[in-house]
Amino acid sequence: QVVLVESGGGLVQAGGSLRLACAASGRTFSNYAWAWFRQAPGKEREFVAALSWTGSSTYYAESVEGRFIISRDNAKNTLYLQMNSLKPEDTAVYTCAAGEVYASRHVYYPERYEYKGQGTQVTVSS
Repeated sequence: QVVLVESGGGLVQAGGSLRLACAASGRTFSNYAWAWFRQAPGKEREFVAALSWTGSSTYYAESVEGRFIISRDNAKNTLYLQMNSLKPEDTAVYTCAAGEVYASRHVYYPERYEYKGQGTQVTVSS
């Protein structure tokens, strides 16, 4: 059984930092693409960042470009999202995803990923 578990969320002041982690178990994900999505109250889920299945390409939403960094530790089967210079508008539930997504144009869509976690709450106060 494949399980993705996010951690690292919490309450932080604007300008602060958090690092989210997504621990995967149940299979080897070495050839999978990974991504982070978020959903704020009353809004649709949106793409945040993705890491290609080769691990050589990263993709970011314009709203987080330059502030967030996605990375992966294959040995630990864990995905990370380093979030810096946080803003109140970053407040959302953040969910990680993994899947056999090989085309770069597909990494932005959550339905392309077979596995998703339950999410972790990030709240940024002003």
